Amino acid sequence: MDVTAEVEEFWRARRAENPALPEALPEVWSFGATPEHADALLELVLAGIKTGTASSLWDYEASGEPVPAVGDLSVILDGAGSPRAVLETTAIEIVPFDEVSAEHAHSEGEDDRTLASWREVHERYWRTHSENPRGFEADMPVICERFRLLHPRADRG
Repeated sequence: MDVTAEVEEFWRARRAENPALPEALPEVWSFGATPEHADALLELVLAGIKTGTASSLWDYEASGEPVPAVGDLSVILDGAGSPRAVLETTAIEIVPFDEVSAEHAHSEGEDDRTLASWREVHERYWRTHSENPRGFEADMPVICERFRLLHPRADRG
């Protein structure tokens, strides 16, 4: 994503609060594929409900972006592109779609938090929004990421 002056200022402010944070700006991204989805998922994170996310390994391979790793930091944007939080990746597991655990599905905080719901929502998402030509397969590799919220942004202005 394009780094804006607002993102850079947000990172400077977080570093002022916590000088242990690195000087270099971490990855900057938003959840989901639409502004509405980004806002809804971000609100789950800020409420402490969403502590996990899932990504297609094939999408990372197609885009050339590095796969998340434990200890990585991320600046999370809302649907309007404003920085709202800093997350730290605490665990990564790559498993086939059809082997994602009920515990991971629950950590994502969406819908009724069941594995059945997770599978339905994520299959639909990857069939619609995949960044790779393979799209969705039941045995596709999924990056199951767990994270902790380091710095929520108190205001929106």
